[in-house]
Amino acid sequence: MGTFVDRLRPKSFTPRYPRWMVGRPLLIGSSALASLGDAMFGYSQGVIAALQVQPPFIRRFFGRNVTMEQITTGDTGVDPYVQAITVACLNITAFFAALGAAYICDILGRRMSVRIGGLVYLVAAIIQIVSPDLACLIVGRSLQGIGVGILSMTVPILQCEIAPGHARGLFISIEYICLNAGYALSSWIGFAFFFTLPSEISWKGPYIIQAFLALLLVLWSFILPETPRFLIKNGFLDEGLRILADLHANGDIDDPHVRATHAEIRATIQLEEALGQASWKQVFLQYKRRTVMGITCQLFAQFNGINAILYYLPTNLLRAGFSIEQSLLYAAGSSLVYCAGTVPAMFGIDKLGRRPFLLVGSVGLAAALSIVGGLQFYVDSLPSGNARLPGADGIYAGVCLYLFFYGATWGPGPWLLGAEIFPMRARAKGMALSTTANWISNFIIAFITPPLFSAIDGGYYFILVGFCVISGVFVFFVYPETAHKTLEELGSVFDDQVSNEEVEKCEQATLHVPETAVRGDSASDQTLRPSVCSSDFKKESSADLAN
Repeated sequence: MGTFVDRLRPKSFTPRYPRWMVGRPLLIGSSALASLGDAMFGYSQGVIAALQVQPPFIRRFFGRNVTMEQITTGDTGVDPYVQAITVACLNITAFFAALGAAYICDILGRRMSVRIGGLVYLVAAIIQIVSPDLACLIVGRSLQGIGVGILSMTVPILQCEIAPGHARGLFISIEYICLNAGYALSSWIGFAFFFTLPSEISWKGPYIIQAFLALLLVLWSFILPETPRFLIKNGFLDEGLRILADLHANGDIDDPHVRATHAEIRATIQLEEALGQASWKQVFLQYKRRTVMGITCQLFAQFNGINAILYYLPTNLLRAGFSIEQSLLYAAGSSLVYCAGTVPAMFGIDKLGRRPFLLVGSVGLAAALSIVGGLQFYVDSLPSGNARLPGADGIYAGVCLYLFFYGATWGPGPWLLGAEIFPMRARAKGMALSTTANWISNFIIAFITPPLFSAIDGGYYFILVGFCVISGVFVFFVYPETAHKTLEELGSVFDDQVSNEEVEKCEQATLHVPETAVRGDSASDQTLRPSVCSSDFKKESSADLAN
């Protein structure tokens, strides 16, 4: 098995980017590649929402000849379980793809993993454009889930490995705002193509845009570099040094910071190889608290209701009393509020900490959903038409409040925690667990939402309120604060324990750490030996292993 895997690893690396990009343009361009992957992730969430209120789409895939009036009143005759399967099939394939992407990333590389995700996404978009029936659409959407799952797992890793080693919250927040921008783009595109009715381009158009974005991502992946850490880990030491210099020092390979970073990466990889990668058993037992935190933060991120809102937002606004055109326009407008919500996290989550943001988010989301649910009961008691509009306006305001709070708190927070809480030797598996928890929870919410809305109407919002309250209680009693510490210092926060054998390996490996890595550089007061051996690897007696 090892020999087969080794054959798949890259045997050479040749930079293809032009030299004029060296420095900040290359760093921005590489980050933009990751951001485009995030945007496509967000686009996949929103593209299906606008299509579910279009007569040609319903006629083609659900076999119902409906009028605009029937859609407005919710009298389409579409089985809510069939609707749920159509939406949720993407999430279940994304679940499996995110789990497998951990191995693709480590064997083929971050850049190749993004390329594969983009190619799958492109093929899926083409299948959906030409789909003759619902079965073909579900195949295309399921295939799209594979692409989205690979991108959702790979992009945070790529972003972290090319970014400067500070302000983790800022960079994950930028990543999340790109995801939100993708959702906003799909909402506005859905609204724009609404005006092409009754032509079938009204539903094909958004998929054509999706195919164009996927093609751009694939082409971009051929130009931009692999991450320095992957290159160094796979024996491309000189190439890794060159990419580090091109990204962070305008190509100067003799820059002291570049040299120190290169030495530190080599030393960390040496230590990693001495200890070996953490097994799945170790992830669950040795890093139990981290794993519980990584899984539950993504679980609560979904059960707090975000995709119950996003996947069905135009439909929910129709239920509130708006017309189809108003529903699509207001859904697109609320997507901008969703993007704006990320701004407080960008500038505050590193300074104030993760816990305060998540706790405030739980309270804010519960309040907003209570407003929406209460007003939905009120609106349902009124006759259809203009009599519902005052209550409908209140529901829309509540949805906007919800999206702002979510974008500022439970949106970026779980992605940040999943990326930062696991030690390096367990990071790929830990991130895979956290990401797959997101997708399986996403699937559950997407699947149960239509039948529950059909059965209990506004009461469903109060089920989500209950989860918001539970998430706040769980954060308060279980989650430690991880801000204001380096990644290496987080071992002291979680108080991990290891075997004596691992301790001995750690001590032996650090005896051979390059002196430049032990000293560190002027930009940091952290050294490799104390950060790795005294934080992540502690004896039960809490003896300091850094001596």
